[in-house]
Amino acid sequence: MKDIMSTKELSQYIGLSKSKIYQLIRQKKIPASKIGRQYKFSKDMIDAWLKEKIITVPPESPTKLAPEKNKKDMGT
Repeated sequence: MKDIMSTKELSQYIGLSKSKIYQLIRQKKIPASKIGRQYKFSKDMIDAWLKEKIITVPPESPTKLAPEKNKKDMGT
């Protein structure tokens, strides 16, 4: 992948439609540079932006609690 991407290349890279990318640009929610009439995206900046948007899973997920509930229900 190139260091600088077009909107089409970014769309393929992150799996969003071009219209969604343009919407994020208008909302100033994605790092973009406008050169003439075209938007360009730095791969490094997009990767950093994606890392900032990570949603983490809580340390105790519901699947870990389920076996304990089953033990209590069985009277053990």
